[in-house]
Amino acid sequence: MSEEPRRGEDEERGPGGVHHMFVVMEELLEKLKILDYEEEVLAAHNMKAMSRHYFVSSPYVASNPGEQFFLFTAIASWLINVAGRPFPAPQDDDEPYATVSNILAELRAFGVKVDFPPNKLKAGCGEQVCFVLDRLAEQALKKRGFSFKRPSYPTEAAEEEAVIEDDAELTLSKVEEEMIEEPDEEEEHVMDLDALKSRTNHSEVDPSSKPEAILEASVDAAEWALEVERVLPQLKVTIRPDNKDWRIHLDQMHQHRDGITASLKETKGYLNKLQEDLGKTLEKVNSREKYINTQLEHLIGDYRAAQAQLSQARELYQQASGGVTEKSRQLAEVSEELEEVKQEMEEKGSSMSDGAPVVKIKQSLTKLRQEVVQMDVRIGVVEHTLLQAKLREKNNMTRDMHATAPPEAGLQPYG
Repeated sequence: MSEEPRRGEDEERGPGGVHHMFVVMEELLEKLKILDYEEEVLAAHNMKAMSRHYFVSSPYVASNPGEQFFLFTAIASWLINVAGRPFPAPQDDDEPYATVSNILAELRAFGVKVDFPPNKLKAGCGEQVCFVLDRLAEQALKKRGFSFKRPSYPTEAAEEEAVIEDDAELTLSKVEEEMIEEPDEEEEHVMDLDALKSRTNHSEVDPSSKPEAILEASVDAAEWALEVERVLPQLKVTIRPDNKDWRIHLDQMHQHRDGITASLKETKGYLNKLQEDLGKTLEKVNSREKYINTQLEHLIGDYRAAQAQLSQARELYQQASGGVTEKSRQLAEVSEELEEVKQEMEEKGSSMSDGAPVVKIKQSLTKLRQEVVQMDVRIGVVEHTLLQAKLREKNNMTRDMHATAPPEAGLQPYG
């Protein structure tokens, strides 16, 4: 159904509309070569050179939609950048519709009228793809200052066209010129025209040499005929044909037309037979395909059911994989906490089972007891010393009191 409107458009454009995109693609390839796309695009993406009809959509041209679309977007982005507008290079994960929409937007920005939707470019080939790349290439060539000029042909000296005369009107002077130009060709078959000319002139100038009576032949007719047959090949005059004569071209055209007509009659029969054979073969293939489809219909149903079960199993697997991942993360966290707790318990257990602190405490208590005993001894010595000092001081005070006290008045000494 999609071929019918396209066929209608081609008929409206003319009989050459079908082949127009072939011409556009060839012109596009020449423009890309001028812009050195092989070094800047193909070498950067490690791709092979394009053929003359790479982006042409035709049943006679092999196609690879994925590769063609990627190369189309890569060349388009490169041409837009060369034309002076920034455009990001395409990536594998880019949305195709968004990419072609951006390319058409840039093309409209250059002032080019676009009358087709973006989905025409998603196939990566076709008339629209060639149109977009060709317009972008023109903009890139303008940016680089390149323009096509008319071809300049080398000037040739104007040659005087010789007047073609009839074979019956061939003069001796023209024969002489051709013989002078080609002295080496067929030298043994060329007549001595100079001698013939001089003999003719001599016969015209000297009328006295003409016989007055009628000459009678004395040669046998049979011998004369044999001599004529022997000399006849040497009397042929070879005249080189002029390739610029339109009559020669016309004769060649008639010859080619007759050859084409004869070949067409012979070829047409083979082509008709080939068409019939292809039609019969296609009918057999279609009938065989229908038969196979009917025979394998239940298997196709089973295959579809298996595909549906496989998709459901994949969904369940993805969900379970998500739960397993979450549980694995929680398990890792719990394992880390468990390791920390084990490490703390080991530290506390090692500290509880170690008897060194108890020994240190006992040693400290013993040392304290010894110091207390020494301190008690010192305190006793100090108390004893203090008591002696108090007693000594008390005795001294008593002695001093007795020494300073006056005698009593009532007492009289016995005399």
